[in-house]
Amino acid sequence: MKIITLDEKAFDKFASTHKYRNYYQTSAYGRTKKSNGSNIHYIGIIDDYNNILGASLLLYKEVFMNYKIAYAPRGFLIDYTNVNNLTEFTNRLKKLLGKQGYMLIKIDPFIPINIRNNKGKIININNESNIILANLKAAGYEYLGANLFFENQKPRFEAIVTLNHDIKEIYQSFDKKVRQKIKKAIRNGIEIYKGNIEEINLFYELIKKKYNKPINYYTDLYNNFTNNIDLYFAKLNTETFVVTSRMQYEKEIETNNELAIKIQTTTNNNSKKKLINEKMESDKLVNTYKKNLVWATKLLKENPQGLIVGTALNLCYDNVCYLIIEGFNQDFKSLNPNYLIKWKMINDYKNRNFKYIDLNAVSGEFTKITKYTGLNEMKLGFNSLVTEYIGEFDLVISPLPYNLYKNLNKDKEKKK
Repeated sequence: MKIITLDEKAFDKFASTHKYRNYYQTSAYGRTKKSNGSNIHYIGIIDDYNNILGASLLLYKEVFMNYKIAYAPRGFLIDYTNVNNLTEFTNRLKKLLGKQGYMLIKIDPFIPINIRNNKGKIININNESNIILANLKAAGYEYLGANLFFENQKPRFEAIVTLNHDIKEIYQSFDKKVRQKIKKAIRNGIEIYKGNIEEINLFYELIKKKYNKPINYYTDLYNNFTNNIDLYFAKLNTETFVVTSRMQYEKEIETNNELAIKIQTTTNNNSKKKLINEKMESDKLVNTYKKNLVWATKLLKENPQGLIVGTALNLCYDNVCYLIIEGFNQDFKSLNPNYLIKWKMINDYKNRNFKYIDLNAVSGEFTKITKYTGLNEMKLGFNSLVTEYIGEFDLVISPLPYNLYKNLNKDKEKKK
């Protein structure tokens, strides 16, 4: 066994057919990271006959006294079930990187260990996962644990919407609240369309506060993955919004007047109390709908051509759609643009015969209330399955400088 450097073409050829292939382990992703400040390297593992047994994109940076840390995004493309090859490769990699000034390499393999339903219950188990975990530990990797939240470089839990049923069945499988929000978005004039690279600034304005990434990162991602990026926008038709708001207001005024008449003509005390309570709720709705109508009228005056209120960027790889990032104007949260965008995505990728849509991260806590409960409810409300990945591992190459680096970082965090 020998570790060599691969060029982009050889790397992509091997990576594109591997069992654990993923878009992080592509030259397109490597170029994106390189143009945004990361150092990159493609390694290959060959046998005595020059057959490639494994490969990986490595991202690396200098962090401490000229020492470097490397990261293989979503892990090496190797057979983790073969403990002998894994151990030999690991030992050779440690020796090679040790000579080059590395003190640590981090991996988070693209290996699902469980499939859960949208309640968090395990419905499918990867029988190889325990073998792989034991093999990694035996080869010297430190397991960082089965964490439930977002402590890792990549999420351990992701929401998956499968597309193997009729579109009507898919829609009916959604949580009732999700269907209501989709209908409300349509009723209030939210319209979804696909944009292009010329509208990247519109997209960036809606997502720039979510992650510390410059606009160039998304431009480079778009260009490097060529025809495999889809950019969605939610646009509010302000004219429709006014019409809907006026209809809601006028309908509730009519209901309110009817309740007032019934209260005056009803003699039964219990019935009257019930009607008074209904009238009070109606009063609140009248006030709310009146404010909405004033707001909608103002929006139409200021934005007669409509207004962009939400967005999402998807990456298509291996017949799967990956939701990379989404965002919306918080002022229009009540109009649910993010729900309608997802419904549009589901329709589009179903028509393109995709296997599933990956809605990205959710937390692994399905029973207790946490700050991520709302995130889970939104994504899992689409009757999503949950893929649980194996997690993150560290391979310490040079213990002395790494321990010193860790201790210094701990001190900095304490001071913060």
